[in-house]
Amino acid sequence: MEYKSIEELCRLARESGRRISDVVLSDQAAQLEKSRDELFTRMSSRLEVMEQAIAAGLNPALRSTSGLTGGDAAKLWERAGKGGFTGGIFLRSMARAMAVSENNAAMGRVVAAPTAGSCGILPGTVVSLLAEGLCTRKQAVMSLFTAGAFGMVIAAKATLAGAEGGCQAECGSASAMAAAAVVELMGGGPEQCADAAAIAVKSQLGLVCDPVAGLVEIPCIKRNAAGVAAAFAAAEMALAGIASRIPADECIEAMRSVGEAMSPDLRETARGGLAATPTGKRLYEQVFGKRE
Repeated sequence: MEYKSIEELCRLARESGRRISDVVLSDQAAQLEKSRDELFTRMSSRLEVMEQAIAAGLNPALRSTSGLTGGDAAKLWERAGKGGFTGGIFLRSMARAMAVSENNAAMGRVVAAPTAGSCGILPGTVVSLLAEGLCTRKQAVMSLFTAGAFGMVIAAKATLAGAEGGCQAECGSASAMAAAAVVELMGGGPEQCADAAAIAVKSQLGLVCDPVAGLVEIPCIKRNAAGVAAAFAAAEMALAGIASRIPADECIEAMRSVGEAMSPDLRETARGGLAATPTGKRLYEQVFGKRE
């Protein structure tokens, strides 16, 4: 398997009567000449790091090195305890995503999933379903193989780097990976995983990468929470039987084209978007001093 198309992943799963994660695990075991159990254990350790990052990031006293961010995940978690108007599980999922991102900004250990800038979206979904009792630990670990395979296709067909494709390549890709994982965890088939990924990509097509002061903090952390919302929305639509009229592979190719057309100022250079606002410039000076 070359991981160059979502269609290939779905076809192999459909023809073998297996989940995408099972196909990917077997393929990876063959390619790497490792046992399935060994690779499962390795992926399980990634899940554990995600859980640890969430726990660390929910500390209300946590602050980033720059001092610009920290403590917001704890605020959202507290609100989740009161219910909120969107429901506790939704708020807790967003809080978990922000916790991983804030832990990253504070130089904590994270799993880039697929990047550090989008590190909270996959944990915010998969870990939440596990913690909320909606799946088993084995299922959660297996879903990460599906997410990883979708990420590998995106990397091959487009890019995962904000410097190349904007934040659509980071948070957009992470949302697509998470949406596919969630669909599998909730009993959806391969085609529904593909539809969810496509819908997630479409929902964030054109998203720019504009880190204030060049730091992966503002607006990155809050976009991770929004990315969780996009992933869940895409998964729910796919599970309802709503198909993406544009195939996932074509959505990914469109993302690449949009990224290539994007101004360099909107691709992680901190020269455009929110980074170029008066407040964005002031925060830069707050951290680094006045520009010479």
